[in-house]
Amino acid sequence: MRIAFLGCKGVPAAMAHGGGIERHVENLAPRLAERGHDVTIYVRNYSNPRRRKVWKGCRLVTLPTIRRKNIETFVHVLLSTLHVITKRYDIIHYHGVGPSTFAWIPRVFCWRSKVVVTFHSRDRFHEKWNLFARLYLAWGEWTAMRFPHATIAVSHVIQQFCWHMFQDKPYFIPNGVEVPTWEIGTDEIEKFGLRPNGYFLGLGRLIPHKAFDVAIQAYFDVPTAIEFAIAGDAGYNLHYAEELYALAEKDKRVHMLGWQEGVALQQLLHHCYALIHPSRSEGLSIAVLEAMSHGKVVIMSNIPENLELIDHSGISFPMDDTEALKKTLESVSRDEAMIKKRGDHAREYVKKHYSWESVADRTALVYRTLKPKG
Repeated sequence: MRIAFLGCKGVPAAMAHGGGIERHVENLAPRLAERGHDVTIYVRNYSNPRRRKVWKGCRLVTLPTIRRKNIETFVHVLLSTLHVITKRYDIIHYHGVGPSTFAWIPRVFCWRSKVVVTFHSRDRFHEKWNLFARLYLAWGEWTAMRFPHATIAVSHVIQQFCWHMFQDKPYFIPNGVEVPTWEIGTDEIEKFGLRPNGYFLGLGRLIPHKAFDVAIQAYFDVPTAIEFAIAGDAGYNLHYAEELYALAEKDKRVHMLGWQEGVALQQLLHHCYALIHPSRSEGLSIAVLEAMSHGKVVIMSNIPENLELIDHSGISFPMDDTEALKKTLESVSRDEAMIKKRGDHAREYVKKHYSWESVADRTALVYRTLKPKG
């Protein structure tokens, strides 16, 4: 099949400082190409400065955009859609509810193509958006179910939301993870002044709905020698990132590491004591899955999308409850046996249920079995 992906910033995710959508496409697209499909990914110009034409067996189409928070995705997906309808694709796959608002265009002008949308998260609850953007993304949730031939939800929570709201159930295909089987060293974490099993890890963009301010505030009053390292970049919200860095300066145990990838990221995940994930809004967190794949307990906020993953291997606390998180951190920092037992369970759980190979197979099956909705 000839497949086009629209809606991600770029691949690999590190080039675009991307989030969950970019990580999803980065892992899914090459696996579809390995299965013999012709895969094209539409990327933004700043994420492909060398204008590569091919990446891991996938074609790249680089188009411009305007780098402003409220219009960047809108402009790029519109241009990508206008380009894609001039080609002959079997599958036109939009990623995200915002991009799905353009899915009607290929339905009208490329009637031989099948259109798919992956519903990654309820983006309108992210705190960076203004009222107009929230209303647009709320409409995007409707378009994600009504415009394409098929919709994929990355979590059961999103799948059930769609059923209750729109009386239509999308396919459930989660994000995936690769369980490490290789030796992972310590040289990179030592450069940060960290020691194996001697730090909590926070992983994600420094944006308000990730709630790292809650984690730092809770950690301040925890009497422990276990340090706290946070890996992530600022994204658009420089003001929030500056607040986090100012908070971190109040306690020498807190380390702000900036964006990390590759070997450094793998070492940070593999050697942390536990992951702290206080997010207020998620789809299905790849950061959580990756930590679990390394056999790590995840201390997570109790939003439904997080609880879907916990399966007796993680520990939840009420969202935004600093005092509850503080008590949880105090408890787990004194119980290494529990951390080891739950971490081992986490690794086996994701190995069984969240494989990128399975994600690719199930996605290709959706493509092959598509039938128009109307």
